[in-house]
Amino acid sequence: MIIKPADGSNPNGTGTVVNMRCPACRQLGTFEAFDKIVDLIQSLRDDSDNSITSYILGQRRCPNNICKAHIFFVHNMNTQTVVISYPAETIDFDSTSLPSNVLSALEEAITCHANRCFVASAIMIRKTMEELCLDRGATGPNLKERIKQLQTKIILPQELLDGLDDLRLLGNDAAHIESQHYNKIGKEEVELGIEVTKEILKAVYQYNSLISKLKALKK
Repeated sequence: MIIKPADGSNPNGTGTVVNMRCPACRQLGTFEAFDKIVDLIQSLRDDSDNSITSYILGQRRCPNNICKAHIFFVHNMNTQTVVISYPAETIDFDSTSLPSNVLSALEEAITCHANRCFVASAIMIRKTMEELCLDRGATGPNLKERIKQLQTKIILPQELLDGLDDLRLLGNDAAHIESQHYNKIGKEEVELGIEVTKEILKAVYQYNSLISKLKALKK
């Protein structure tokens, strides 16, 4: 392992461009380097094939003048990708008109995903569905029955109605060892679960608000 400062001739470190969604303001941007704070380069040797992978470790700030969030990052020089950042980059979503309990559960699911806690994220996706059922007055002895009743209280395309139960099963597999509906609970499964959840919440809470705004513009 070799760690050394980046080229000192550049006062802003290596000049590595970091493009990401800000974890604070959720805007996409090219993050700026700090003056007189150089990056570090770390090179790691893989003993199995004697290959070397080099990483840049540095600091950047959000270009949004209102935000200016401070992040730390690790950049893989071989693949030219940001391996990880702190705070972590999060999946974007629209919080308009979402009830506080539903919003809180969804935010926690997205935060867990950003920090690679995929099982925890899947459990919070399930929790988001539970909060949706509670908000819409769907009752029953378990989530499966509550989702069945929820389908009589909201209007959704059949594909999204089916997705409600798939999200329940995803949460089951994450929470219970005996559940075997999914081969694993990992990044791909959770990201898809979050995307489906966003679409369901958009249909339940946000379409009516959008149409109401449009109608309000009519003479």
